Amino acid sequence: MAESTRPLLTDSNSPPPRSLDDTIERYIGSFGWAQFLQATLVSFSGVFDAQQTFISVFTDFEPTWHCTESDSFCHQSVSNICILPKTAWSWDYSPHVSVISEWGLQCAGSFVKGLPESSFFVGCLIGGLILSTLADSSLGRKNMLFLSCLLMSISTMLTVFSPNIWVYALLRFVNGFGRATIGTCALVLSTELVGKKWRGRVGIMSFFGFMLGFLSLPVMAYINRGNSWRILYIWTSVPTIIYCVLVRFFVCESPRWLFVRGRREEAISILKRVASNGGAISMSFSSLPFQEEEEKDEKPSVNNVYAAMKVLVEKRWALKRLSAVMAVAFGIGLVYYGMPLALSNLDFNVYLSAAFNALMDLPANLITLFLVDKLSRRNALIAFTALGGVSSVLIFALQNMRIGNHGALQLTLELISYFSACSAFNMEMIYTIELFPTCVRNSAIALTRQALVLGGVFSPIMVAAGRKNGFWSFGLFGLAIGLLGLFAVGLPETRGSDLCDTMDEEECKDLRSNNNIINSVIA
Repeated sequence: MAESTRPLLTDSNSPPPRSLDDTIERYIGSFGWAQFLQATLVSFSGVFDAQQTFISVFTDFEPTWHCTESDSFCHQSVSNICILPKTAWSWDYSPHVSVISEWGLQCAGSFVKGLPESSFFVGCLIGGLILSTLADSSLGRKNMLFLSCLLMSISTMLTVFSPNIWVYALLRFVNGFGRATIGTCALVLSTELVGKKWRGRVGIMSFFGFMLGFLSLPVMAYINRGNSWRILYIWTSVPTIIYCVLVRFFVCESPRWLFVRGRREEAISILKRVASNGGAISMSFSSLPFQEEEEKDEKPSVNNVYAAMKVLVEKRWALKRLSAVMAVAFGIGLVYYGMPLALSNLDFNVYLSAAFNALMDLPANLITLFLVDKLSRRNALIAFTALGGVSSVLIFALQNMRIGNHGALQLTLELISYFSACSAFNMEMIYTIELFPTCVRNSAIALTRQALVLGGVFSPIMVAAGRKNGFWSFGLFGLAIGLLGLFAVGLPETRGSDLCDTMDEEECKDLRSNNNIINSVIA
């Protein structure tokens, strides 16, 4: 009994660990049910994230219409209803099925029709820049995830009461602003609760959550067909509010972040809750591999939420890594968002093409899940981006050739390119987690995601230009992801390495790695 109740902070019989990552892993074990439940609950936020990202596909579409029998001005060959009298045609369903038909925007310009979706992604960009550092500085991973989901759910519910397109676009902006950090916080929090052996697989769980949300949305939209678009927002907001309650009371904060912030007692308490061995093992946390003075220098000030970003820029090695992963992410973003938008430019049925694209996330996630512990992060990222680039350029080449049934071949190449972008995105996120220490990890992930979204901002313009010349869409997509993927060549390999917690610790590890390489070359 005396052994089991011995204080954790004063156990002097256990040998001092090499690092905080090693300390935590030796205490909580590699992976247990408590960690699995925590990672599953955190990763489930991806479901609601995906629903709000793609919901405009089913709420902002232009419904089908038909000619009225009593009017002779309308006939089936007419494709533009704006040249017809209002009495000559009618919507196939109730006008309330879409914002376009409800507010009479069928003849509005493309800017007005696309304003809500554009506002959403602009909100994602601004929200990512403003909110990303809060998870590293003052709020932490759990509180940031809770507040992001809460803001997203409230704005989703308020969207139901939108009186016009302008208020609707404003609320979509707020929605994007709120959801900007959900994916980042979920990914970082879930991976910081487990040991390095399971870190890659747990990281993939958040991607499965996003895929599940994307696949659930068409089902909900199909059930709601013919009814008001506002109902779809209600259906997606209520579960998100319930999820916020679960996060508030059942999700644990990252013990790594708490240690870096100097809140050791709270970190010990959380480690007891998630320990896979039931807390029977007693470890010493009194002698960590960094001193309190170093922590004060490394951890961001509460009064300056951008301290983490400042540290990333001031350290030359950190800035080099951040620039490289952001450049790769921008190229991935062009293909990840651009390929689905460019499906109408292919000589193939657009509906089947969209269905196949939606399913490409599954094999990409599965391959990453089962091979993440076997693949070199750097080599896999370069290979996926190169494959996506070559496939995309070949689509452009086929558009200039007269080959029978080349539409099916174009679709095959498009699916390969999109699959490669999905796989590269998964690998990029895991790679970024391992490249940066705890004190700035959330900010690095957030900036990488911002670069990905920035690629999505440019892709619609390139797709529009590619309708006349495929080089401006598929050609540039391929060149961008292929060439920008080469920035990963200068990054260090991280597979199987320990997670560092301070900038100095990461810098020392990098220095030891470089020395080992030099010694091996000399030998």
